[in-house]
Amino acid sequence: MAMEATMSDYERRRLENIKRNGEMMASLSIHSHLSDLSSLSKRLRRENVRKYQKRPKVAEGSVVIRRSFRTQGIPPHFDGLPHHYNESLVPSINTPNVGPVSMSDVYKGECSYQKLVHKFTCHTENDTPLGTSQIQRIKAEKNIDCKSFKLEPQNVARVLSENILAVRFLPSSDLDIVVVGNRKGELGFWDVSQRSEVGDGIYVYQPHHAAISGISVHPFSLSKVYTSSYEGLIRSMNIEREEFDLVYSSSSGSALYSISQQPNDANSIYVSEGLGVLNIYDERGRKIVNSWSLHEERINCIDINSANSFIIATSSSDGLACLWDLRKMDVKHGHCKALQTVDLGRTVLSAYFSPSGSCLAMSSVGCSINVLSGANFEDLYKFRDSSHKEHIHKNRWSTSPRAVWGWDDEHLFASEMKRRIKILSVNRRIAIHTLESFHMSNISHQYDAHPCKVGMLAAATNGGYVYIWTSSL
Repeated sequence: MAMEATMSDYERRRLENIKRNGEMMASLSIHSHLSDLSSLSKRLRRENVRKYQKRPKVAEGSVVIRRSFRTQGIPPHFDGLPHHYNESLVPSINTPNVGPVSMSDVYKGECSYQKLVHKFTCHTENDTPLGTSQIQRIKAEKNIDCKSFKLEPQNVARVLSENILAVRFLPSSDLDIVVVGNRKGELGFWDVSQRSEVGDGIYVYQPHHAAISGISVHPFSLSKVYTSSYEGLIRSMNIEREEFDLVYSSSSGSALYSISQQPNDANSIYVSEGLGVLNIYDERGRKIVNSWSLHEERINCIDINSANSFIIATSSSDGLACLWDLRKMDVKHGHCKALQTVDLGRTVLSAYFSPSGSCLAMSSVGCSINVLSGANFEDLYKFRDSSHKEHIHKNRWSTSPRAVWGWDDEHLFASEMKRRIKILSVNRRIAIHTLESFHMSNISHQYDAHPCKVGMLAAATNGGYVYIWTSSL
């Protein structure tokens, strides 16, 4: 009592609050619930320990199947990686067969491929140089009606089972055959004219053991379909012997990232190898006639100007797109000065000349599309589309798209969100139309305009689908 008399009013109220809170907690049985939760937590931990101890062990001598690309001897993919990624991190590949392979041994299709062989043979019996009008890429004689493009259900097919990295039409006005290659090394042929027949005209081979990085078909020789791959090989289809011949093998084992040919020379093959190296390979002499180190990192695309075959364009993972004059290349030292250099800051996936050769369209990671124009390619402008960046950040595309020219210097075709294709106007510097169809169920990222038929566009997807848009011009 004496202590309570000496306590201040504050201390007295504090003790009363403590007593009242204790009575409230006792009425709610909080201490009892805390005890129950603690015992439950201890019991769950004991059960997890016993469950882990009872996990079956892998028996000795059993085989563990690993499905990673590294264990299969396939190098990793660089799509979407930063442009400073070093190719030296890629493991070397032990190729099982570096010689010719039989078409029958690597055929993976369901129906007989002899119908495809017969069609190629009929068009290559007289294998002589064609007329100039047949060699040059056809150009639109009038303005293209962008709204006339349509996608028919019979023009949709799943040609391959994996991500398509390259797509090409055969440069023939008589054949509607699309050639595609995927990251498994499979090469698919789709004869669109057989779409109503049994088998759908699809023929699949696997001439490579790594990703096919490029496809080239020369108008002089349609039966020679050249393919480059990450395993460091170039192969060509030989219809007469029904084989895939070995054309070139990298002596250093470096991956090959792109392939191209001059319009008037079927024997010279331009191929990018390793970190920034451009080689010119002479198939007739079976040797490299020129080699230059043009970039610090891999060259993703090589394109040759149709108006002047001495002018070439390269795009690289070092963020640069460059123009070169082959007549001014330093042969002795292997280092050259570019006619024009554009620093886009991010991996440049492609750089394609327009049909007339007066413009250059460049596509970089992040769906950025830039165009060079002018007498000396001195004018640079960029198409901007913020909607693409949102989808890139969400990782909805495993491969960034490459914009391609149509049949004039005015229109570019590129990917659009929600499974659409946008048509860009170079003169107006905006997207003027969007191609959309119920039959297009996947986002396309690789394109090719038919070199001999105005209004026929092939679009390929990550899922192995090919869509062929046509226009009633």
